[in-house]
Amino acid sequence: MAENRYQIPFNRPFFSDSALKNIKHLIENKGSLEGGGYFTKKCQALLEEKFNVSKVLLTNSCTVALEMAALLAGIEKGDEVVMPSYTFVSTANSVLMRGAVPVFVDININDLNIDCESIKNAITGKTKAIVPVHYAGNPCCMDEINNIAEENGLSVIEDAAQCINSFYKGKALGTFGDIGAVSFDWAKNIPVGECGAIYINDESLHERGDIIIEKGTNRKAFRDGRIDRYGWMDIGSSYYPNELTAAFLYAQLEKADQIMERRRYIWNKYHVFFKEYEEKGILRRPHIIEGGIGNAHIYFVLMDSREERDAFLRYLLENSITALTHFVPLHSSPYGKKAARTSGSMTVTDDVFQRSLRLPMYAMGESEIDYILDVMESYFIKK
Repeated sequence: MAENRYQIPFNRPFFSDSALKNIKHLIENKGSLEGGGYFTKKCQALLEEKFNVSKVLLTNSCTVALEMAALLAGIEKGDEVVMPSYTFVSTANSVLMRGAVPVFVDININDLNIDCESIKNAITGKTKAIVPVHYAGNPCCMDEINNIAEENGLSVIEDAAQCINSFYKGKALGTFGDIGAVSFDWAKNIPVGECGAIYINDESLHERGDIIIEKGTNRKAFRDGRIDRYGWMDIGSSYYPNELTAAFLYAQLEKADQIMERRRYIWNKYHVFFKEYEEKGILRRPHIIEGGIGNAHIYFVLMDSREERDAFLRYLLENSITALTHFVPLHSSPYGKKAARTSGSMTVTDDVFQRSLRLPMYAMGESEIDYILDVMESYFIKK
């Protein structure tokens, strides 16, 4: 095993060297710091072109993007929305804030994404939408999900928080449903701090999106010179990020392909390393759906048992490598039991919670990844 001379964090955010230049440009040109300005428009245009999105709006966070999505989808009190239990609380909160009920369903063991058969079994006369969550940046079975939605007259809101630069059959995640939401928070591949974006793929929702994000006013039409004054038109809130955030994000987005290349390289290093141990039945690696290209947001393994997971985790920590477990399933959380409904068995979700472990993933150097692989080899060689 390599000498223990590293402190390996779970994540180390990437910072573009152009960020300060963009902020300096904003200050020197005395640009407005309110949302919807110069750099916001540049970010939106870049995302629309790069990922072939019909309309992108930057938001304060992905949480806010999901809340906007629920508004645009017309989710109301008494509606039900099907989603996985194995997700972050924002997925469910966006629905609860509209007075609707999250309906939790199980995931599949291959990629920890929503199980399509479980979706079908959860649909009732109250169901309004499906919210697939692309776990770890790996695509859900979007063809089948969209077919289920179409057959039942449901909206599809993609929680693509972890998915910037992920694709399915050549199409960017977040662009399959009526609406998508992505994240640029500090722990994501393209980190800013607090920022997100909403992809509005249904053109009939474009104009309302512009109104909701402007606190319910038609201010964008006024800014564009299409009307001579603006007024209150609909429900809405202050959902834009400020221009300093957008200036920073634009610098990060320009480096997106460089970031992805390094992360995928490290993801593949992990994947090759664990192949031998999967074949021996010691653990299970992630398996991406055919036609999918992930963005290496997370590399996870499923150990043989909770005891084995915890032992592996302790060994990594003892050797200064920070690995983490993940979501406490929402159906087993105190508020989830109170405010939501569970449909069917949650066998896989409960099992994954016990056995999953996430490994460090960031643009680390060769010596760091070699050290991690050496430490892990020293653990498994005893098996």
